[in-house]
Amino acid sequence: MVDAPVRRVPGRLTAPTPGWTTTSDVVVIGSGIAGLTAALRLRGQVEKILVVTKDVLAAGSTQWAQGGIAAALGPGDTPEEHEVDTLVAGAGACNAEAVRILVNEGPEAVRELIALGTKFDHSPDGELSLTREGGHHRDRIAHAGGDATGAEIQRALIAAIERAPEIEVVQHALAVDLLLDGPLEEGGGIAGVTLHVMGEGQRDGVGAVHCRAVVLASGGLGQVFSQTTNPAVSTGDGMAVALRAGAVLRDLEFVQFHPTVMYLGPDSRGQQPLISEAVRGEGAFLVDGLPEEGGRRFMQGVHELADLAPRDVVAKAIMRRMLETGQPHMWLDARHLGAAGSEASDLGDREARVSRFWERRFPTILATARSHGVDPVTQLIPVAPACHYASGGVRTDLFGRSNVPGLYATGEVACSGVHGANRLASNSLLEGLVFSRRIADVLPGELRPASVPAVDGRTEGLVPGVVRRDLQEVMTSRVGVLRTAEGLTDAAQLLDKLAGLRAVEVNQESWETTNLLTISAALTDAATLREETRGSHWREDFPERDDAQWAGHFDVVMTDGETTLRFDAEPATDRGIS
Repeated sequence: MVDAPVRRVPGRLTAPTPGWTTTSDVVVIGSGIAGLTAALRLRGQVEKILVVTKDVLAAGSTQWAQGGIAAALGPGDTPEEHEVDTLVAGAGACNAEAVRILVNEGPEAVRELIALGTKFDHSPDGELSLTREGGHHRDRIAHAGGDATGAEIQRALIAAIERAPEIEVVQHALAVDLLLDGPLEEGGGIAGVTLHVMGEGQRDGVGAVHCRAVVLASGGLGQVFSQTTNPAVSTGDGMAVALRAGAVLRDLEFVQFHPTVMYLGPDSRGQQPLISEAVRGEGAFLVDGLPEEGGRRFMQGVHELADLAPRDVVAKAIMRRMLETGQPHMWLDARHLGAAGSEASDLGDREARVSRFWERRFPTILATARSHGVDPVTQLIPVAPACHYASGGVRTDLFGRSNVPGLYATGEVACSGVHGANRLASNSLLEGLVFSRRIADVLPGELRPASVPAVDGRTEGLVPGVVRRDLQEVMTSRVGVLRTAEGLTDAAQLLDKLAGLRAVEVNQESWETTNLLTISAALTDAATLREETRGSHWREDFPERDDAQWAGHFDVVMTDGETTLRFDAEPATDRGIS
């Protein structure tokens, strides 16, 4: 094992002195399924709740979730089977008790989501329509609008928030830094948060909210990479503000790359179109070339579930085939979906059946693919892996508590332990739902007394926003799907160089880029230290999983801008599972 490095990054973000102040009992940062569920469940238990979102309420990752939400709701399915599938996908790095909570509390949580007004798809006989995705051995994915599950859940939650006037919402607000009432080692904890608000009436510019608890539900770090399925707001802000405040981050090296993201060309950057795993769940399959060029299926024999293997298996298989063939992408063949029973019909009738199926089951993906010049009804879809989901984040216990008193985390910003080294498909929405409910069960009884923020002595800093492109390029090329010691060293050296730059202008672009840099450095260090391949962490120079040495977690901590890593050894959680 190489020595754990010490990195220097800003201990707090350079920002103007707060020009306004307000108070709240609880501040919820984030407006996806995790944040809005927490706010709604806390309603009536605490007096004042403030929901803060960086854009508008619907702009986070939840609305982009296509496949659905996983829970043991179908006939013959059980939480125990869902548990086994989750542990296998997590490659020995899951918290077994957290997984047990997820799968057992999940069905009730989904039913409450339905009672709230979420309209899931149903079969002709009126039963909840369930499908299958990679890593699942049962049809247990509930979906809405065909492939618009996240958008429907977001709609229902926003409608509920609008019916709750006691919950105040501030949009277009970036969380700059958390405020503490004293050092953690002396019993200090959350006393507030500084925000930068853009055009919210009297609250404009940087201000401070004094509060008794903060619930982080700000999403992931997808914009660390140049190609991602994540929206532009996913710049790792929540993880970075928590780290600067003394929270422990865990498992940052486990970044899931979705295997089937539509390939738009070598120069495409930013958020890329996701081709949901549910498309393969309905029978689509991967091939290594066009039919007229002798393209063949390549997932059979790689895994017992073939094209529906866990995401890390499929992503690695695609990357290997790309390296072997020199192709920049593979292809997804879905031209036969919905055509069953039409073999004897003429070609036009068959295409009509397929088209009707796509329009009903995957209308969003169909429209998106066609907008980029590909018709899945008649053409193969070019696909390649891209950054999708961060399994790591703020380390929490089984009730969403961090190690900072008064700071809770839920959803993708958190590391609850349910995902381990590789998230099982469609467990993310469920995690946000279940663990936000659990936070609301304990937070009201744990509210800290109102306190005054202490003088912040952390060393401030800010890197220029213009370095974001360089950061994203090196993270994609050196810390992406395939990692090596040499590439990781190159990345660390560039990140150190960028950390030494200082921004001239204080603005949102520089704040976000500094957050991306902070998380990128910690992620790179964790990936360097984990000298094995496990789940979504793929080291070409250490191609095997090694439970004897690496069954455990890398935790990142920061003290006034200095980050360090430590290894917490634990037994692998999937031994004995077949």
